Amino acid sequence: MKDPIDSLTPMGVMVLALLREGDMHPYEMVRLLRVRDDDRLLTITNGTLYHTVSRLQKTGLIDEVGIDRDGNRPERTTYTLTDAGRSAVIAWVQRELPRVDRPTDFRIALAEAHNLERDDVVELLGDRRTALVEEHTAHRDGLAEAYAKGVPAQVLVEVERQEVLLEAELRWLDAFLTRLDGDDLPWGPSAFPDSDRYLAQRKAAQL
Repeated sequence: MKDPIDSLTPMGVMVLALLREGDMHPYEMVRLLRVRDDDRLLTITNGTLYHTVSRLQKTGLIDEVGIDRDGNRPERTTYTLTDAGRSAVIAWVQRELPRVDRPTDFRIALAEAHNLERDDVVELLGDRRTALVEEHTAHRDGLAEAYAKGVPAQVLVEVERQEVLLEAELRWLDAFLTRLDGDDLPWGPSAFPDSDRYLAQRKAAQL
């Protein structure tokens, strides 16, 4: 039997993560994603999100809980997260967080990493760090060897850029892991739901 997370798209993961915060209708989902500037991570259109919601319902990851009509507005179907959906979003983030070969999916996984326990995130990002060190070493040593062989620098510019980016990500990752290891970084779903900013975002998305 196919694992539900194998068919999850980044948009699907973000929808499931939204529903971990509470039941909502697709219109609210779109507005909330845009209020939070999540459209910097992927293209968000009404059509794509509604199609994603339909697919998630068909696979049993979300379910309808009611249909509302307010004045002259169209009917709005409210959805809730099923137990399978709750497990799927966690499993997807756990799978993608340590990977270094899917940068787009990693950005979504990192954005949703707060859905995991702190220790779980530390372990998964530790695995990612190991893979990044290996990749950075390969780029650095490959560049040195290429230069030694007299390979023209102009054909190595992309490799140079990637080596610098890998080095920069390792510096960021080390700093982030240090913050996670301390007490100055609140973590997890319970760390922000009652904040003024969070409540303002939800209110704005419901209008």
